[in-house]
Amino acid sequence: MKRRRLLTVTMGALVLGGLLEAGYSSADVTAGAQGVPSELPGATQNRNKDLPAAQRFVILPTFTNDAVLDKATGLVWERSPQPASARWTEGRRICIEKHVGDQKGWRLPSLEELSGLVDSSVPPPGLALPPGHPFLAIRSAVYWSSTRPGEDPKGAWGVHFGLGGGATFINWAHMVQVWCVHDGMEAGQP
Repeated sequence: MKRRRLLTVTMGALVLGGLLEAGYSSADVTAGAQGVPSELPGATQNRNKDLPAAQRFVILPTFTNDAVLDKATGLVWERSPQPASARWTEGRRICIEKHVGDQKGWRLPSLEELSGLVDSSVPPPGLALPPGHPFLAIRSAVYWSSTRPGEDPKGAWGVHFGLGGGATFINWAHMVQVWCVHDGMEAGQP
């Protein structure tokens, strides 16, 4: 019974990961009048993940150099997430209460946003982030997303940055890593 459930969850994660990867492969995104795509309000995106890390990621002085702008998505990420793991509800609270560079407005990223950091060319067990990224203390582990499968009250999706960046379903009772994101509207984007 447990093997069947594990197989079902694994297959679902692989299918979802493939769908997410297919969605990110398109560099053509219809933008609104301000260059803002409708699916991510408040963030300018070009979805060109092929930019070298030195051009894609910018350490933000307006966040006291503790946050990084991803030019491919317009999102701002913690430069160094907390090292301690947490349950999902605690992770959400940690992000909501977080102040990075004296900025409020942090949250758990969606599965799509978190998967957007993945560099699928990095083979496991390597850290599935673009070479030369500016992040610190990122673990080869699972990080929570805010995305829940339907209305399942028992868990949420996460991304494993040590196993090729694949999506995985995690029961809320488990403790995994938390990496908060900011929408970047006040990030002083260059």
